[in-house]
Amino acid sequence: MSADDPAPTADQQTTGEEPVPKPREAPPPAPPTDDETPFGRPGRPFRRGPFLLGLTGGLGLVLAYATYLAVRNAFGILVLIFIALFLAIGLNPAVVRLRKMGVPRSGAVAIVALALVLVIGGAIGALVPPLVTQVSEFIKAAPGYIEALQRNATINDLVVQFDLVNKAKSLASPDTFSTALGGVFGGAKLIFGTLFQVLTVLVLTIYFMASFDKMKDGAYGLVPRSRRDRVRLLTDEILAKVGAYIVGALAVAVLAGISAFVFASIVGLPYPFALAVVVAVCDLIPQIGATIGAVIVTVVAFADSLTIGIASAVFFLVYQQVENYLIYPKVMRRSVKVSDVAAIVAALVGVGLFGVLGALIAIPAVAAVQLIVREVVMPRQEAR
Repeated sequence: MSADDPAPTADQQTTGEEPVPKPREAPPPAPPTDDETPFGRPGRPFRRGPFLLGLTGGLGLVLAYATYLAVRNAFGILVLIFIALFLAIGLNPAVVRLRKMGVPRSGAVAIVALALVLVIGGAIGALVPPLVTQVSEFIKAAPGYIEALQRNATINDLVVQFDLVNKAKSLASPDTFSTALGGVFGGAKLIFGTLFQVLTVLVLTIYFMASFDKMKDGAYGLVPRSRRDRVRLLTDEILAKVGAYIVGALAVAVLAGISAFVFASIVGLPYPFALAVVVAVCDLIPQIGATIGAVIVTVVAFADSLTIGIASAVFFLVYQQVENYLIYPKVMRRSVKVSDVAAIVAALVGVGLFGVLGALIAIPAVAAVQLIVREVVMPRQEAR
C-alpha cells in the first residue's frame, strides 16, 4: 500500500479487504458556446451593493467630465467627421442605385467618389484662374492708379493736410513689415488649413461610403433583439430622408447656378461660369447662402457697370423670392415631406444654435422627429 492510499477503516482491517479509492470530483462543466458566443455566455451580473453603486456613480461623473473635455478639445475634428458622415449618407442612395445596376460596391463607391472629386475640382478650376487673373491685372494697373491720384489737386491737398507721406513712412517700418509678413503667413496657413479640411472630409466620406453597411449593422447590433427590426426600419427611413434632402438641396443649388450663368451671359459679366459656381456653392447654405452669392455677383456687376449692377440686384431679389416661396418648399415637400413652416422654423433655430452646421441638419432632423412622433409616440399615446 502506497503512502498516498487512504488508511483502512476498522471494518476493512477485520475483514482483510483492500480499501476502495473514492472517485474524484468531476470539474465544473464549461459554459456552452455557439457561433454567436464563441467565448461562452456571460454569467450573472454582480450584486449591486452600496459600495459598488457609489463607485459606479463616481466613475460615471468622472467619465462624463472627461468626455466633455474630449469633445470640447476635438470639436473641430468632430465637425469634419460629422460633415463627412452627412455627405456619405446623402451619397449612399447613388451607391445603392449603382449596385442595383450590377456594379459591385467597391466599384460603385469608386464611381461616386470620382464624380465628387470631379465636381470639387471643377469648382476650384472655375474659381482660381479668374481670381489669379484679376489680381495680376490689378497689380499691373496699380501704378497708373497712383499716377492718376498724384495728378489730382484735391488728392494732393488731402495728402498735405493729413500728413499722409509721414504716415506712409511710419507704416514702412521694420515692425510693420514683420507684422504684415505674419499676416501673409497667417493667410497661407488659413488657405492650407482649408485645403486640409476639404481633403479630410473627402477621404472620410469615401471611407464612410465604403463601410456604410458594416457601420449600420454594428449600430443595429447595439439595440435589443426584440426591437431591432423596428429600429432598423425607422432608421433606414430617416437615412433615406437625409439622402433625399441632400439631393433636393443639390437640385436647388444647381438651378440657382444655371440661372446665374444665364443672367451673367446675357448682361455680359466677366467669368460667368465662375460666378455661377459661386452662386451654386453658396446656395447650399440654407437661409443665408443665397444672399451671400447674390451679393458677390452684384458687387462684380457694379464694378463692371452701374446699370448692370442695378439689373443684377433686381434679378437676384426676384429670384430669391421665387426660390424661397416656390422652388425650395416644393422640392423639400416632395423629397423630405416637411411642411413649409416647419422647414423655415427649423432652419432659423438651427442657425441660432449651431450656425451653418445647424442649418444644414435642421430639415433632416425635423423629418426624423416627425417620423418618430408619428410611428412611436402617437401609437403609445393611443394605446394608453
